[in-house]
Amino acid sequence: MPFDADGLWSPPKVKVSYTKLERKLIEGLEADLSAHMEAAKPKRYAHSLSVALTAERMAAAYGVDPCLARVAGILHDWDKVLSPAEQIARAKELGVDLGVAPELVQPLFHGMTAARHLPERYPDLPDCVWQAIDRHTIGHSCMTPLDMVVFVADGIEPIRRDVPAIHEVRTLVDERAPLEDVYWTSFYHGVSYVIDTERYLYPGTLDIYNELALRRRADKD
Repeated sequence: MPFDADGLWSPPKVKVSYTKLERKLIEGLEADLSAHMEAAKPKRYAHSLSVALTAERMAAAYGVDPCLARVAGILHDWDKVLSPAEQIARAKELGVDLGVAPELVQPLFHGMTAARHLPERYPDLPDCVWQAIDRHTIGHSCMTPLDMVVFVADGIEPIRRDVPAIHEVRTLVDERAPLEDVYWTSFYHGVSYVIDTERYLYPGTLDIYNELALRRRADKD
């Protein structure tokens, strides 16, 4: 498994080239994120940039548009600057309703709310970016390649500790395992973590798990 000079896992080293317009877009979004988050949430800011670079490299390795992946990574935690109460208030304001008491699922809201209000600020970004941001906390049973890249990158970016579950997913990425397998492994480790730490498990997560499990079993039969 590749590590950098600081002993952190290094995402796939794939050459990525951008047009001038794409580079300008990325630089502009990074500047916006810095102004929005760096002082208020420095660790979250560092995480967001790390997710963006990991998503970019994963995308290039898996034949996904690296610019879209990096853009989604930059913006995915935009609403994490809000307090839990503010996140719940924004979810209510934007009509995000997961069918349970919002206090139980507050950590899941930030991607969904960002995906609903940021398009007004960045109208030129395509819907696929907002979908990937929307799905990066809960996942979905029918994820696009971009969705999967952003979801996985969020869980394995280099700043995160190399615990066994994350190590397994990173190894799959290093080995260029099928993206569907990488996503599945990342998803079920996330479910296991919630159960192991005795936290509330959103019922919709179980629905996604069951749909994925049944599909994977059918593919093997």
